[in-house]
Amino acid sequence: MTPILVTGAAGFAGSHLLDRLVGPSKLGPYAPTADDRTDGMSEVVAWYRPGGHAPTGARARWDAVDVLDALAVRRAIAELRPEIVYHCAGAAHVGRAWDEVESTLRTNVRGTHHVLDALRRAGVKARVVIPSSALVYAGGQAALDEDAPLVPAGPYGVSKLAQELAGVHAIGGGLDVTIARAFNHFGPRQDPWFAASGFARRIADIEAGRWKPEIAVGNLDAQRDLTDVRDTVRAYQLIAERAKPGRAYNVCSGRAIVIRDLLEMMLARARVPIAVRVDPARYRPNDTPVILGNPGRIRDELGWTAEIPLEQTIDDLLDDWRTRTP
Repeated sequence: MTPILVTGAAGFAGSHLLDRLVGPSKLGPYAPTADDRTDGMSEVVAWYRPGGHAPTGARARWDAVDVLDALAVRRAIAELRPEIVYHCAGAAHVGRAWDEVESTLRTNVRGTHHVLDALRRAGVKARVVIPSSALVYAGGQAALDEDAPLVPAGPYGVSKLAQELAGVHAIGGGLDVTIARAFNHFGPRQDPWFAASGFARRIADIEAGRWKPEIAVGNLDAQRDLTDVRDTVRAYQLIAERAKPGRAYNVCSGRAIVIRDLLEMMLARARVPIAVRVDPARYRPNDTPVILGNPGRIRDELGWTAEIPLEQTIDDLLDDWRTRTP
């Protein structure tokens, strides 16, 4: 069987990627179908952080491996010898990175190095997808394509650019590394530290009477290119299957949504009236006003476009929080 490895498989994007590889999930009309899954000739191995909780239900083998433990990574890679690696493990929160610079760099850069180095040491010929971020680019009003200047404005973007460079440096000797520069993606299961999921959780709490009818917000004027996470991981799969080694692909919708408009769409779906209060403490240092991507390369070369409507993602995100145990 062809081994496929998903690091960070218990996380947000990683769990949705597993749905595509071994699903299907029960996430509405845009859940993966049997045709989306692997062909049955692949063994899917899912890594999660030791001490964490291994999810159940997905038809994958769950292994507890810390990407910061170089020896453990080498042993696991040498045993599995994967042909495809989706390296989804990493520190993912932009705001937290300002207070956790060292751990963000350590996880995203050193963790990536450990995985790539283990593959090289084991002589494994593998296809590796590194999910990067739009925050490797310099900000601007125009849509960013893959040739835009790489000038990250904060520690998270710096860590993702360094992660990319580690991947590109590792190309050769049997390793084909490709880069997926994901713009903002959201949907069910997302950590409430992220804006859309935080709004949805608060709305669900208010509807259930667990919170006063008010949402505290930060900067609502920011514009972000938003894509459903299920579209995003579909792009990861296409990149693994078809992309050129060393090539970066924007994973984005090509449209910018004002966060205020996103919140209003969510409040319009709330079952009770909810007030909004601006909290200056929620503003980020150097918050980029506009992050908008050009999806032309991934559309033209790989045939991918974002398909799931924004309204559907919002509905599914709200329903996810409404059904969670408080």
